[in-house]
Amino acid sequence: MKPARKVYVVGAHHTPYIGKFHPDFVWKKHPDFGKRENPGIEHYLHTAALGALEDAGLPPAQVQKGFVGNFVGELFVQQGHLGSVLASAHPDFQGKPFARLEGACASGGLALAAGIDAVSAGLDVVLVVGAEVQTTENAKVGADYLARAAHYRTQRGIDPFTFPALFARRTKAVFEATDLDATDLARVVANAYANAARNPLAHRRAVGISFEQACEASEANPTFLSNEELRPYLKISDCSQVSDGGSAVILVSEEGLRKAGKTPADAVEVIAYGHATGPIEGPSDLTRMEVTAAAAREAYESAGVGPADVDVAELHDCFSIAFCLALEACGLVPKDGLKQFLAEGAFALEGRLPVNTGGGLLAFGHPVGATGVKQAGEIFRQLQGRCGDYQVPGSPTTGLTQNMGGDDRTAVVTLYRKPS
Repeated sequence: MKPARKVYVVGAHHTPYIGKFHPDFVWKKHPDFGKRENPGIEHYLHTAALGALEDAGLPPAQVQKGFVGNFVGELFVQQGHLGSVLASAHPDFQGKPFARLEGACASGGLALAAGIDAVSAGLDVVLVVGAEVQTTENAKVGADYLARAAHYRTQRGIDPFTFPALFARRTKAVFEATDLDATDLARVVANAYANAARNPLAHRRAVGISFEQACEASEANPTFLSNEELRPYLKISDCSQVSDGGSAVILVSEEGLRKAGKTPADAVEVIAYGHATGPIEGPSDLTRMEVTAAAAREAYESAGVGPADVDVAELHDCFSIAFCLALEACGLVPKDGLKQFLAEGAFALEGRLPVNTGGGLLAFGHPVGATGVKQAGEIFRQLQGRCGDYQVPGSPTTGLTQNMGGDDRTAVVTLYRKPS
């Protein structure tokens, strides 16, 4: 969809993304265990929202509408009704029309799409926030909660860790059908961790994984699935992080830019997005992301641009194989060219197409409902030259985000351009 009028991102804010092995996260072996608690969902929603408004130079009273991306607040923190939780962030939010959107791991992307639609339809200042807290339960309980993003009745039994098993199934299918192998996935992992090491907000910024470590299963990087057929195809390093965190962006019209005292040069324009869904029981082809491909086609056709125009991208690398399949679905690699591109480091910060410059879901972190919003904020910051140690060289002008829910059952692909 192409907005009916200009829509800009004019401000963004991320909290730190934290979880186990992050120095600010308290777990049972942490020296502060029992002395202090980790932040809750309200902290992440409120901090991200108010931080984005400050970044945009807009007071809370100027917000006309707001959307929250969140997947499983009712399970991990026993809290739903998150539009109302957001309203408590500031007295000037009293009475504002806020609502939550849910689409599994694409919840943030759906909130972003709703915000774009709201500005396109006539509003001037819209707040989009995503947040998730998912470290309140142990890994197996959390895996059961997250399995609601699959077809629970028929897919839950594949493994106690449902989603890792579903993507191990994809890895097996891809390895059998193509020339990709574990070495290629290790390159994806190593690149993500190298980028996160430069990102002060990343969950895994202090915990590196080298290419050699990512290549082989080991005591520190085990295969962990119970499903014996799928176990060899997934290691801990191939998985995104169980993170807590929040992100927010401010979307405005041209009038909203004026209210913020900004010009188009201070912002990034949203030029189109695509939104697609597939039957929950799918996918039909384990070697392709058909729903993401449909969303990407809609975005490109609406914007009148193509994959070759993209200078920097944020892809939904919930697992290392998902990174590879998303590149292909979004047309960012030529047919049969992925292995070569990975080998030459094409997606590194200094590569021909930098992707997931802050570490992606693999290493920046994956607080589920925040991810789609974080991606938009990262493209805004990259196109504005504000990413510090992990800033893409040169002057990128066009960006892409791909946010995916479930096993490619919901996808939102969005295109952005820095005004000239």
